[in-house]
Amino acid sequence: MMNTRSSIYILTALSSILLFQACSKDFLERPPLDQVSQETFWQSENDVYQAVNGVYNQLPADAIIYDDGASDNAHAQYTWESFATEFSSGNVTTALSGSWNFEDIRRCNYFLENADLAAPVMDETLLNRFKAEVGFIRAFAYLRLMNKYGDVPLITETLELDDVNVPRNPRAEVFQFIVDELRAIADILPETYAGGRPNEKGRITKGAALALLARANLYEGQWQEAADAAQEVMGLGYTLFSVSSESAPNQRDDYSNWVDFNGTDDEQNFRLALRSYEGLFHQVNEDNSEIILDRQQIPQVDANFLNTYLLPGNMGGWSSVTPTQNLVDAYDNYQTGDPITPVSREDRAAWYSSNDPRFADEYKNRDPRFYATIMFNGSPWNALSNGFTYTWTPGASNMTQTGYNFRKLVDPRFYTEQIDNHANVILIRYAEVLLTYAEAKNEVSGPDASIYDALDQIRERAGMPAVDRHTYASQASLREFIRKERRVELALEGQRFMDIRRWQIAPDVMTNVYDVRNTLAQARNWTDKLYLLPVPQSQIDLSQGTLVQNAGY
Repeated sequence: MMNTRSSIYILTALSSILLFQACSKDFLERPPLDQVSQETFWQSENDVYQAVNGVYNQLPADAIIYDDGASDNAHAQYTWESFATEFSSGNVTTALSGSWNFEDIRRCNYFLENADLAAPVMDETLLNRFKAEVGFIRAFAYLRLMNKYGDVPLITETLELDDVNVPRNPRAEVFQFIVDELRAIADILPETYAGGRPNEKGRITKGAALALLARANLYEGQWQEAADAAQEVMGLGYTLFSVSSESAPNQRDDYSNWVDFNGTDDEQNFRLALRSYEGLFHQVNEDNSEIILDRQQIPQVDANFLNTYLLPGNMGGWSSVTPTQNLVDAYDNYQTGDPITPVSREDRAAWYSSNDPRFADEYKNRDPRFYATIMFNGSPWNALSNGFTYTWTPGASNMTQTGYNFRKLVDPRFYTEQIDNHANVILIRYAEVLLTYAEAKNEVSGPDASIYDALDQIRERAGMPAVDRHTYASQASLREFIRKERRVELALEGQRFMDIRRWQIAPDVMTNVYDVRNTLAQARNWTDKLYLLPVPQSQIDLSQGTLVQNAGY
């Protein structure tokens, strides 16, 4: 499979051999004493090739969905699965482990310190490219740490066993390191790979480095730099994924009860928009023109758990992360593109409990991405199971506590075949770059044709009306439009956690979560300390007080 698809897959076994796991009690994941000897490894191009493939195992995977669970998009109901449940509630202690983990950085540092030992026996250009790939993974890791904790120790070499007094570097210093690294890496990495060893498709590219550079600058409010990096990516040939037909099971889905179509052409527009958006994340469409970076999975070996995390209990899932009503309300009207008027919690509950037909009305005539993202009472999905319509069963085992499940990121093929989901997990895609450009460019100079064009590319793929140039003619109005578009397009992809913090809307949106019966699913109490996670107290203790806790904890 690896050879026929010409893709790089994550070699987890090799990774564990070459880069041994540090003891979980060690401060900042210090290397163990039994590392592979420099004298017996790094002796050939193959050694470096296998080592860099092992480092790819440190890229994020399916756990990115929990970042949405720590936002207003979703409810993460199990405390033992992630930081999201406790953190979103606001009842946070310094025992929360969160994402304070330097194992990925340690592995990158170890590779970068030793790869040059193979310089006498391998091509210099290839060696520098491998080092750039690993440097990207390290920059990605630091960006995630900085976003969660602010100031973090900036470590660029492997630590000795007695190196415990490592302080936190200022956020600005860590950010500068990230952007400097990514800019240098982008100048080394190729735009594409031809396929075949050691140029497998799926490796980190120039586009990935520039897209992450754009994301980093966007998060830090460096608008011009974010727009510039995004515009560079926009010139590299990426396009939004779309389909031109439906599978036989998908054709059986009847949406005539949910959407008032204006003829057959309108229905076709809706259906293909829905299939294009949801199909982007399915294994059959891997390596499409929208993907800039994904976490590669080994078929039948290295599964993700998205089907398990997202499907309801009666479909073999756990309902680990489920949509909030707040997210449901974000999807606009299909025909007009206008925002919907949310139903009151009291009316919704009354209509639900009495089987009143009005309960279904709020799910009608929505953005096609709504139907591709949310499973709601009565929603069809024949690709999952012939004749399937979603029904919430409150109180049953592993069922959602909100009344909704996510459909997005679930791959129906693996459910029907009763095997693990091994679709690649998308980490960066072109739609994000277009949204980054639109937001940053609007902040720099206000609305212009290039912003509307970037947004309209996304709207067209989604089957939605183009942006109304008159309604959204001011910088402030277009800002709000872009923020909503970003929320809807990137739901469950790990972006919302940072978005509500950098926009400083978290105090307004991190409110109690209720189900469709108006029953409290999760109490949420916001305080401003929640802009950052706490440094685990165990790590402060191990550092002998060198690490300082974030404010408020």
